[in-house]
Amino acid sequence: MKKQKIEDLAIFGGPKAFNEKLHVGRPNIGNKDQLMQRVSDVLDSGWLTNNGPYVKEFERRLSEYLGVKHCLAVCNATLALEIAARALGFKGEVILPSFTFIASAHAMKWINITPVFCDIDPNTHNIDPLKIEELITPQTTGILGVHVWGQPCDIKSIKKIAEKYNLKVLYDAAHGLGSSYQGRKIGGFGEAEVFSFHATKFFNTLEGGAITTNSDRVANKIRLLRNFGFYGLDNVVELGTNGKMNEISAAMGLTSLDSIDEFIATNKRNYDCYRSELNDIHGLRIIHYDENERSNFQYIVLEVDENKSGINRDKLVHVLHAENILARRYFYPGCHQLEPYRTLYPEVGKRLHETEILVERVMCLPNGKAINISDIKQISKIIQFTLDHSERISELLSHENNRSGK
Repeated sequence: MKKQKIEDLAIFGGPKAFNEKLHVGRPNIGNKDQLMQRVSDVLDSGWLTNNGPYVKEFERRLSEYLGVKHCLAVCNATLALEIAARALGFKGEVILPSFTFIASAHAMKWINITPVFCDIDPNTHNIDPLKIEELITPQTTGILGVHVWGQPCDIKSIKKIAEKYNLKVLYDAAHGLGSSYQGRKIGGFGEAEVFSFHATKFFNTLEGGAITTNSDRVANKIRLLRNFGFYGLDNVVELGTNGKMNEISAAMGLTSLDSIDEFIATNKRNYDCYRSELNDIHGLRIIHYDENERSNFQYIVLEVDENKSGINRDKLVHVLHAENILARRYFYPGCHQLEPYRTLYPEVGKRLHETEILVERVMCLPNGKAINISDIKQISKIIQFTLDHSERISELLSHENNRSGK
């Protein structure tokens, strides 16, 4: 970064560091020629949905990739959570973290399950097994663990608790494709796991998701639930919904699967560069991935400690946005602080000490095929420059907020 003066920052009237906006979740696209050939095949066949050949191939290849017995493709991961929860017999109360995307909680509430928010381990950002047991009541039927940043939950401890209290375990693996726990890829733990293939994920099907399980019973139940409860052509045997993946999404999924190793390698290259550039900056903590496990390295996660860095997370994000670096706060402000949970459970924050600290400190930086090493070095220099001038920048932004009444 050639900037030598603070006035050169965009928030002081200087030019933006990047002409094009750099997004955290800009979609990865695989081989376009292969994708268009598959799309053409779908259109020529006239089989656009209803468990077509591309969906079947996608499910087969993904189950092989994950090493699981069953993979059931669905139209999105939120509905997948709802279907999986019904298939497992969740009702009453389900324990889950507040530090997650709102869909985890909404999926439970949408099917009349009460989400019971649990605090997290500040080191892993995942649900804290030590806090789960104290939340179990006679109404508790399950645990919904979330593999945040693709790093697995403490699956062994959660399994032990579930067995002790006869609870079912479902994992929200929206971030977890390609990551592992004790050498096994995420996908075959608990009674079932749910993946997201939304466009913002490093692996996408345009829009979509999947439920994986090693249980024949659970898989058969999910097949019924995702197709209106149909068992055969004209025989509806129970309440169901429309959760099917269409053939175009499956074509995109197959194309993404062809390139998944390339996507992960790019993420790893970027992560290594970010880590090299940011690891020693005082007041920042870049989340490290376990080198003994597989990871998809999708998320470049920073914790900003205002007491050490001299600037808070939100001000740093503001500076980056001014430079067209669209960093994101995750998962701000926590599910328990969003509606309807903020109104329904106004006191729950008192038991979520670590969550409430973390949501004020965490941010994610751009990653994926859309950025390169040169971009990362410039982003990192802007971050370092911002922290070096934190006092003046904080004064400026505080003055702007006062003027705008924020």
